[in-house]
Order: sequence, then structure tokens, then C-alpha cells
Amino acid sequence: MSSIQVYNSAREVVGEVELDAEVFGVTVRPHLFHAVVRYQLAKRRAGTHATKGRAMVSGGGKKPYRQKGTGRARQGSTRAPHYRGGGVVHGPHYRSHAHKLPKKVRRAALAAALSKRALEARLTVFDSLAIEGGKTKNFVGLMQRFEFGDLLLVLDGSNETVERSARNLPGVTVLPVAGLNVYDVLRHSNLAMTRDAVDGVVGRIRG
Repeated sequence: MSSIQVYNSAREVVGEVELDAEVFGVTVRPHLFHAVVRYQLAKRRAGTHATKGRAMVSGGGKKPYRQKGTGRARQGSTRAPHYRGGGVVHGPHYRSHAHKLPKKVRRAALAAALSKRALEARLTVFDSLAIEGGKTKNFVGLMQRFEFGDLLLVLDGSNETVERSARNLPGVTVLPVAGLNVYDVLRHSNLAMTRDAVDGVVGRIRG
């Protein structure tokens, strides 16, 4: 295990916390990131894009002209794909893009992402976090004190004042321990947690 300093909101060191080596000290394996981010983004896709085939478009019930004797190619419907207003050939249809990925792989990728931030010294642990009045300017002050350009903040439980103060800031995401994921860890340069959230994350991954 390795230890990391614990700060209060004024950026004063108030103690240390031990980081579990199986969560914050594993080998960083980028191929796991690729697999899990694909998995996450695929699950988020609505899959509602669709087109209509010739059986779905309205009209076309009447044969355009008689079968023989016109000198033209036979036609059965004006809703065939080569007609204006006809159906679309091999177009997309509503479907789920989700695919399966073993839980073991997802946990390993999350531990690797957390280890990456710890290795880069971009992991900050707060003893506790309170934003006075839930005001955005107070959260901006916190960001400036710790020199955060962007931030993923992980809380042990719901904290309405912190969530309210951060929700209008671009580049800032606040998540509970249960919502922590590889994609959000990687897309933010800085990761911060409360001391209780660190214990929650370790329990979740080792679980």
C-alpha cells in the first residue's frame, strides 16, 4: 500500500490515507480502457435511428402500368427503392448497440484507470467537502486553490450543496461511488474523492 495526503477545502493537509494497491496500484493496461469505453458508449446509444423499407412507406398499392405491351420494364409498385418516395434499401433500423463484457474486465479497467490518475499525481483526497451556500463561485474558488482545470469529484453519498454548486461548471462532473466509471475517469484530467469515497471505491472493486 501507498499513502496519500488528505486535504481540507482550504488546501491544508489534515492527514493521510492508505491507498489499496489492488485498486490504486495496479498495472495500467490501455487495451482494457478501449474495451470498457466501447462497452459504455455502446450502452448509451439510443439506437432509435431508422429508415422505412418498401413495405413500410405509404402508397404503392396500385400497379403503375400493365405488365406487358408497353415496351418498358415491368413494375409492381411505385414504392420500390428506385422510385421517388420509395423505401430505403438496407437502411438502419431500431436496435440496441449494447454488448456484453465480463464484470471482471470492467473492474480491472476501473482499477487501472484509478491507478493511472494516482501514478500521475492527479488524485486528490478530501477529508470532507462542504461548499458554503451551494454557490458556484465557492466551488470555482476550490478549483482555483487546487489548480484544477477540470475535475471528476466522487462522493460517498448524496451532497446536495456540492452537486448544486458544481452542476453549471463545464468540465466538472460529480458522481457517487456507485456511478464511478472508466469513461469519466479518463475524460477528466483530475480526480478527487472524499476519504469515505475512497473506502467505498475499494469496497466496490474488491467486492
